[in-house]
Amino acid sequence: MFSWMVWTTPVAVFFSCIILMLIGMTIWELKSPTQERKGFLPLPTTRGDRLFIGLMAAAWVNLAFVGFGQKAAEWLALDQPPSVWISFVLSMLLLAFIMRKG
Repeated sequence: MFSWMVWTTPVAVFFSCIILMLIGMTIWELKSPTQERKGFLPLPTTRGDRLFIGLMAAAWVNLAFVGFGQKAAEWLALDQPPSVWISFVLSMLLLAFIMRKG
């Protein structure tokens, strides 16, 4: 069923984190319903809105990192492209920032 996808450790960790976030947000919403609030984003958002926006931003960071990884290796004269763990950490930090301040 999943043979079409390359299941490396970073990919499995990334998707596991997303699943855990969705479960956690569902439980949090059931325990404490959200109120809209205004952060740095240009519209009032709920926790679910900020999670969705944060996940989209995290996906774009990861795609950009994968897309520019080979170029970065050439520009910086590296033997191999930078580790995808770097993009994972950056995307999770961005997601946390959007969830907290967005």
